Formats: sequence, structure tokens, C-alpha cells
Amino acid sequence: MISSSEYGSHSWELLVTVDHQHEEVQKEFLLRVTGDLHIGGVMLKLVEQIKIAQDWSDYALWWEQKKCWLLKTHWTLDKCGVQADAKLFFTTQHKMLRLRLPNMKTVRLKVSFSSMVFKAVSDICKILNIRRSEELSLLRPSEDTLKKKKKKDKNNKEPVTEDILNLCNSPVSSGLSGSPGLYSKTMTPIYDPVSGTPASSTITWFSDSPLTEQNCSILAFSHPNCSPETLAEMYQPRTLADKAKLNAGWLDSSRSLMEQGILEDDQLLLRFKYYTFFDLNPKYDAVRINQIYEQARWAILLEEIDCTEEEMLIFAALQYHVSKLSLSSEAQDFISESEVDEVEAALSNLEVTLEGGNTNNILEDITDIPKLADNLRLVRPRKLSLKAIKPYWFVFKDTSISYFKNKECAQGEPIEKLNLKGCEVVPDVNVAAKKFGIKLLIPVADGMNEVYLRCDNENQYARWMAACVLASKGKTMADSSYHPEVHKILSFLKMKNWTMSPQAVSDPENTDMKPECFVSLRYTKKYKSKQLVARILEAHQNVSQMPLVEAKLRFIQAWQSLPEFGLSYYIVRFKGSKKDDVLGVSYNRLIRIDIATGDPITTWRFSNMKQWNVNWEIRQVAIEFDQNVSIAFTCLSADCKIIHEYIGGYIFLSTRSKDQNETLDEDLFHKLTGGQE
Repeated sequence: MISSSEYGSHSWELLVTVDHQHEEVQKEFLLRVTGDLHIGGVMLKLVEQIKIAQDWSDYALWWEQKKCWLLKTHWTLDKCGVQADAKLFFTTQHKMLRLRLPNMKTVRLKVSFSSMVFKAVSDICKILNIRRSEELSLLRPSEDTLKKKKKKDKNNKEPVTEDILNLCNSPVSSGLSGSPGLYSKTMTPIYDPVSGTPASSTITWFSDSPLTEQNCSILAFSHPNCSPETLAEMYQPRTLADKAKLNAGWLDSSRSLMEQGILEDDQLLLRFKYYTFFDLNPKYDAVRINQIYEQARWAILLEEIDCTEEEMLIFAALQYHVSKLSLSSEAQDFISESEVDEVEAALSNLEVTLEGGNTNNILEDITDIPKLADNLRLVRPRKLSLKAIKPYWFVFKDTSISYFKNKECAQGEPIEKLNLKGCEVVPDVNVAAKKFGIKLLIPVADGMNEVYLRCDNENQYARWMAACVLASKGKTMADSSYHPEVHKILSFLKMKNWTMSPQAVSDPENTDMKPECFVSLRYTKKYKSKQLVARILEAHQNVSQMPLVEAKLRFIQAWQSLPEFGLSYYIVRFKGSKKDDVLGVSYNRLIRIDIATGDPITTWRFSNMKQWNVNWEIRQVAIEFDQNVSIAFTCLSADCKIIHEYIGGYIFLSTRSKDQNETLDEDLFHKLTGGQE
């Protein structure tokens, strides 16, 4: 019985459903409350009424109609806006989630459904021992992928049992803050930098972490490749519109999983969303390097990124080499000082590429800006006639190229001066045919001006290509990243330049290689299996001596040198345009692309951006650049919040520095990406 004093004019009944496992106890409870009762008081009243002795510390109230958590326990019901018609759900904040990793392995672990996704991903990465969690995010599988899966399951009479790695004993699962696992902030190496195996000193750490030594190797090693049949059944984007669908499902980093309709035991994809891999170090990053390698590998196999036949064979050779080393115990026998040095060298090149070099020699950079001068051939595509190829004397200075009729005329006025700042630089190379070309797409008022430069040999190409790449970012050859860039281009060309040695490929039939696992379907249809084996083994000669981790790093470098690397596509409609276009979002620029031809129309650099905002009512993104350039567009293939977050996320990542001790300014991330909806 309720006393008459409790029936005050301000009290009312609130229905709360409790998510518990005790079948004999009711699940719905009516609480008599007043508007000035705080959320903590509601939970206390509820637990007293439930009368089950258990730990309720991970439980919180979820407001079903408003799709939000009531986590501010000191707020009153009035302040939260909760009234008698509200349906509240008392449930755990940490729930099971299945995550498909870049290496296509599925892990099952407990994740916070009440924290913002940015924080949830950070906790997940701590469990999996992946540093720099800000580069990753969670992605809903695209509908086309799911359709293809359902079709495959229909054709399969036997049920498919998925191999799931269960990490549900993790400390994060118990609602505690993320355990460091193997996540070392000290300078103690936790992996062998050559083979990627956990260092002996770290094995003792595994006892407290869900990452046993075996689980760690599942995440840090590349395991036997999938069958050609499996590859054929996976979703492969055919057009730019298909590629745009792949990026439509990114979750909002500023909202929780529950707020975005994710349910317990749903499957999501954990992927590298931002293609700026900061501070990669084999001593700490075996899992991270392997997962980046795997994401790159699948992007190439499923043709999510385009590459030439020559490049595909290099990727195949490196994959074959990595799978061979991963399977054999010989991975342990590769350790020697010189090889560690090679890995370190490869890493420093990679770091310089990603960070744009360090600033050790600022004085030298200011006082002495080098220039290139050489005979090159200029090719200008003509619409109605053959390409006109003419030799000229070219001079590269600062961030522009000038060309003259010959060397003697170089003191006078150039025929033309090309400013490369903000241009697109695309390699046009076929090593076997001795073709070393550089395609430049230079922004002009009404689009892009297309120019090709032809070099005579590898060295000349590497010097000019590196200068063009730096100039496109607004840097000169005085920048400390110039020489590492030249070195990187030369080492990639060297990998392409293989010659058949009879002893290396004496009998392709005797190798146990399944070439269909290493190349995309286009090439398995084009060549017979024997031909592919021979060509992959041919390319393998140039990489056969590489240690395991270096081979993965080379694969990542080669992937980064592809023209389309790091581009995420969205279908948009620009303000004032009558047709749809594709917008490519990269780590340093936005590119407007013709949806029919795939040709770039215009490029806008983030470095020239003044501000960007979103009109949430009409879902339109507006961006202002220097020189009174402004653009506005609506996004058709995804929510405009996704593009807004991408731009803000890349700008946030550009603020990172090594002296931050891996702590992130989470508030700054949400300021730049959250939007004011």
C-alpha cells in the first residue's frame, strides 16, 4: 500500500524495464517519482525494488524513445525532460560486439555501448594492442557485401561456422578502463622488429591480458590466404559509385554505439579510416603493421584501388613472400644486425613520407634551395590528333617547372612556367618497356590542365618525380623529405625491374603456390595459373631476401605510392550543378571527380582552407578556401556528417607530434569533427 503522503500533486509513475538474466524475477517495475528526483536516485530506488543481490555498477538508464543514455546521475528527471510517458531501460553499458578486423578475422569482445565511438575504439585498440587508435574507426558492412553473403549462404547447403576469436575476458569487458595489454608507453621493445614475434620479455605480460601469445600471433601474423573461390564470392566494387558505397557506413565518432542503432552481438568492421599512419615502429607495432598490410592487401585483391599489371605482380610477390615466411619457422632465423638496420631505414623513409620530414636542417633549407635542370620530353594530349612529343630544356625551381627551347635559351624567358602547388602527380611507368613518365594535372580556373613529362631513365625519373610530389604539397627540394622520397621511388622501381634467372624459376610446376590467392580476379581470368606462377616467381627474386616485417612495410609503401591511395569516395551534388559528381577525400586535399570518366576536375588543398561548416537543415557542406574560392555540396551516398568528420579528422591528425607521449586531445577531435547539429 502507498501512503497518502506519497500521493503528492507532483509525483507520478515511471515505467522502467530491467535487463537481467534472472527468469524468476519480473522485468518491469513501476516507480513513483517526482520531477526533482535525480537520475542516481531513480537507479537507487529501482535496485532496492528489484531485490537481486548483484553488481549493478555497469548498469545505466537508456531512454528508448529519445535514443539516449541518462548518464549524468546528478541531473534531475525534469532537467533531462523525462516525464510519465518515458520508457526507460536499465541495462549494462558494456555489451558483446563482433568485430571484423582488416585481416578478415572476427574477434568477439565487450565494448562500451554508452561511450562515444572515438573512446570505444580507443578501448578496443588497447585490448588488441594497436597504437594510434585515432586512425581507426568502426564501419557498418555495406548492403552489397551483405547481399552477396546472403546469396552465398543460400547456395551453401552446409551452415558456415565462422572462426571467432573470443576476447570477452578482457578487463575492458568488466567495465574497467582499458588494460594496457601489451600497449607499452615505455621504450622497451615489445616485438622483435624483424620477425614481428612478441619479445621474450613481453610474454609474461600476457597472463593479465586477453591477448595470449597465440591470440597475439593471430593478429600480428598474416595467415594462409583465402581460396580463390572465397575471393570470387567477396564483394568487389566495379565503378566509382560502388567504391562510394564502401565508405557510407562509418559510424559517428561523437555518438555512442547504442545511439546509432547498434545492438548487442552485432557485427561491425574495424578499419583504418584515416590514411596517415603515424610513428610506425616494428618494436611496438607488429599487430598494427600487420593489420595495415592486410587492409592494403584486400584493397588490392578486391580492386578497391587500381594498379597496373606490373604493380599487381610486385604486390603478389610480396604477399607470397610474407605468407611463406609467416608459415615457416624460418621467420626466426632472419635476425641479424644489418637486417634490423634495413627495417629501421625502411621505417624512417616511411615516417618521412607520412610526416613530411623533420626540421633538423632548417637553416640549410632556407639558404640553399636546390634546382633540377635537364633535357626531358613534353607530351601534351590533343583531342583530335596524336600526342605531340617534343624535347625541351626543363628547369625545376622552388615549386614550379619552366621549360625552354634548349639549354642556351635558359637565361631568357621560358616558353611556359608550370606552378605545381596543389597539382595531382600520377606516375606513368612501365619499367619493362623503359617508359618513365610523370603525369601532372595542374589546377586552372576551369578545371585541370594535363601535362606529361617523359624521363630517359630511372634516376632522372626518381629525382623529378620526388620534386613534383613535394611541390604539389607546397614544399621545395630543400625539404629534408626530398632525398628519402627519391630513395623510396628508386627502391620501388628496383622491385619492378626483375630479370628472369633460370635457376630461380626452373620449374614453376613444383612450387605449391596458388597464384589466384595473390592477384585480383581480373588477372586470374586473363592468365593461366602456370603463367601467373612463373611471373610471380620472377618478381619474387627481387624481394626473396627481405625479412618478414620489412616485406610488409615495403608492401605498405608500394600501396602508398599508387595514385589513388588514401582516397575515400562519396557521391555528391555541387551547388549550382545539375549532375552528380564524385568527391574524393584524402589526407591533404579534396578532389572533384567526373563520375562517368573518373577524371579529376578540380583539387582543393586543406592547407588553403579557411573554414568549413554544415547547414544541418539542408544537409549541405560549405567550405571556404584562400583567394575567395568557396564550394558547397550535398552528399547523396552517405550522411554529410561523415564527410564533415573526415575533413575535421584529417586536420586533427595533422596536429599530432611525437612529443605528445601518445596522449590525444579528445576535446579538440570532437570540436573539429562533431558539428553543431
